[in-house]
Amino acid sequence: MQIPYELILGWRYTRAGRSTRRNAFISFISGVSMLGISLGVAALIIVLSVMNGFQKDFTDRMLSVVAHIEIFSADGQALPDVARTLKEVRRHPEVLGAAPFIATQALLARGDDYKGVVVRGIDPELEPEVTDVVAALKDAQRLRLVAGERGVVLGVDLARSLGVRAGDKVTLVLPGGQVTPIGVLPRYVALNVVGTFDSGHYEYDSTLALMHLSDAQRIFRLEGPTGVRLKLRDLQQAPEVAQELGATLSGELIVRDWTRQNRNWFAAVQVEKRMMFIILTLIVAVAAFNLVSTLVMTVTDKRADIAILRTLGASPRSIMGIFVVQGAMVGVIGTLAGLALGLGVAFNIDVIVPAIEQFLHASFLPKDVYLISRMPSDPRQSDILPIALISLALSFVATLYPSWHASRVNPAEALRYE
Repeated sequence: MQIPYELILGWRYTRAGRSTRRNAFISFISGVSMLGISLGVAALIIVLSVMNGFQKDFTDRMLSVVAHIEIFSADGQALPDVARTLKEVRRHPEVLGAAPFIATQALLARGDDYKGVVVRGIDPELEPEVTDVVAALKDAQRLRLVAGERGVVLGVDLARSLGVRAGDKVTLVLPGGQVTPIGVLPRYVALNVVGTFDSGHYEYDSTLALMHLSDAQRIFRLEGPTGVRLKLRDLQQAPEVAQELGATLSGELIVRDWTRQNRNWFAAVQVEKRMMFIILTLIVAVAAFNLVSTLVMTVTDKRADIAILRTLGASPRSIMGIFVVQGAMVGVIGTLAGLALGLGVAFNIDVIVPAIEQFLHASFLPKDVYLISRMPSDPRQSDILPIALISLALSFVATLYPSWHASRVNPAEALRYE
């Protein structure tokens, strides 16, 4: 198969030697453009991969405490028929586990220290099917959550702030007071701390207290569980499954998936990712449009060659194709080099960052300051493919004007002084 001469000449111009000072300068500018595209593409891949890694790590920590889907009654009271709701949700093929629960707010006191907490009543036998943090509790701690003994498991940060550990007692101050002749007085209930949990998520480790479902029902004077928590096979399908369950479950129920519980945070992360993508894409655009100056200089230097090709019968379209190929080659090589560099760093960031920290004798994410003390990375095809396509598109667009200008060269004018 005969290769079009436009491709051959375009590739020859791309790798042209440095026979003259002008050719050397053109090669330098072309190399700078190629390097700029490579670094821009690599920076985009690395930054977006690290942001994805932080988001994934945060989501994993959050979902160790938060269920994929939660179901409540529309009036905010106890579910009318918990057994029926559990039976119906377990029929769905995406549901792996289901557990009833009670969630309410109260104050937890130890001496003069008072902390606002979310008290969650759980079934120690069913809850491990739904959340990893309860499944990770030691068997001894789960066994101590016995109905009637008023045991409580606290988040590690909550226990630390109250200065308690397993075996100590705390006081639960309930929101519903007792009416007395001197006014409404709060109700106090003594609880036994039977253990602590560490989800790695400060918001829950500092505010969540777990107790047996029947104890919570009795203490808060409820008729039954206030909701049901579900775990799915694929957490990314939670919005669709929630919508399906909302349309099929009996009774007036509210179905809420995990993405809605932290909607503001996820929305902020997405906005930040888009802004970083736009800002770093500008770096690639600047490098790509350096090709304009490179090709303009090449066209000026190759005017005689263009004139000779035109006199031999080359069409303006062919002349334009030669310089499009030259500029596109720079964009393709720069993009592929950037992909190789970016993916190499993104997939090995757990090795590269510690090596840099050791060399600089510094810690980028100190454990006593940040919840996530390592640099995570999660390269995704949904990010990498658009980066490569945008880089190639910008490189191609940058070649159009110089190539068009080359196709407009007048052979007689170019060869007049040759």
